[in-house]
Amino acid sequence: MIVEVRAKNCFIFEEEIIFSLKADMRNKRLSSNVHMENGFNVLKTTGIYGQNNAGKTCLLKCIRSIKQILLNQRHILVPNLFTKDPICNLGITFLWKAKEYSYDFQYHYEANEFIYERFVEIQRDIYGNEKEVVWIEKDCNENIYKSMDEKLIDMMSIVSKNNLLCYLIDTKNFIKLNELKCIIQGFAQNIDIINMNNIPIQHTIELMKNKNHIQEKIVDFIKNADLYLDNYEYVDMENIEVFSEEEKPEEKIFELPDVMMDQIRLVSTYRGVKVPSTIFDSTGTKKIAAIAGYVIEALEKGRILIVDELDSSIHFKLTRAIVSLFNNELNNNAQMIFTVHDINLLDCKRMFRKEQIWFVHKDREGVYVYSLSDFTAQQGVRDTTDIIEKYRKGALGALPEPELINTLLSIKGNKNGK
Repeated sequence: MIVEVRAKNCFIFEEEIIFSLKADMRNKRLSSNVHMENGFNVLKTTGIYGQNNAGKTCLLKCIRSIKQILLNQRHILVPNLFTKDPICNLGITFLWKAKEYSYDFQYHYEANEFIYERFVEIQRDIYGNEKEVVWIEKDCNENIYKSMDEKLIDMMSIVSKNNLLCYLIDTKNFIKLNELKCIIQGFAQNIDIINMNNIPIQHTIELMKNKNHIQEKIVDFIKNADLYLDNYEYVDMENIEVFSEEEKPEEKIFELPDVMMDQIRLVSTYRGVKVPSTIFDSTGTKKIAAIAGYVIEALEKGRILIVDELDSSIHFKLTRAIVSLFNNELNNNAQMIFTVHDINLLDCKRMFRKEQIWFVHKDREGVYVYSLSDFTAQQGVRDTTDIIEKYRKGALGALPEPELINTLLSIKGNKNGK
């Protein structure tokens, strides 16, 4: 599970931002929303609010870049547009197999080099005191090289810098470095990142192809989300009626050639009548079907699901229900982080702890990332406060102030020759 994400001079973020999913256990309310393991307390869900183009998606881009770097995949990590500093700083703290680790690195964009990396294990005693055990530290600028594999230290200063250390050296000869590599790969492979505006349904299709309990749970999820749906299944081609060119689905994402044949085999049943889902189902129902595979697999296997625009084309009661699945006490180790505009989820009385609600605010001075828990009772924000009303009034920030009336005045003024 993700415990904390740090970023500086990455994408829209110029100053350092810290996005934390640590649970404040001084507050005992909604304890089912917290994953408790080996003395570590991590939030199961976190919702991120903010005006359009403020930086919510950039926060998820930072997580995506971290995942790609940890998996030795091609990444797109760029420094802030308005700085001359080419060095991007990223860091992540995470839980993996009941232990907490932290990995920080600096990437030189112009040189395409990782000039700094530090991996530590965070140990905690029975009193809650933390201690960092450094596995590796490589600082090319300060010529600092540390490793639990002592034979590795002399090599660290001479190897290439175009990747993380564990991908530049044959780790089989170094016990701790090899263990580090397995840890970061296992963790990163456990993360799914999707955008509801462009969500691929192929993941659900692949899970639907196998007749097993996961398929049954996906179907139950979709049926429970659409009360008019009798069944949802993946059938053989001979059971599909060929439809005309005019009947192709409207959404472009559902017309991709490489997945079109699979999509045709998805069939919805209404009052005993079987119809191709791609034609007859609404955009919202198709998105529910697409996210169903990710949600069920996350809950079943304890994965981390990152969702951009969770409420896109989905009814607010469904988004609320999806979040409740992850907050539920029956969820042992799955986590969901999502961006959202739906203010119906701003519910600290029944849905969220204060530290589960985050905001991204942008003004001419910069971009700010902060939690609802940063607001105190003295500022009028309590667990029983009407957060929706506070947000509507702008007391929490991260709210747009559109002046679209100026557009109308401009149009009418031009029309009248003024």
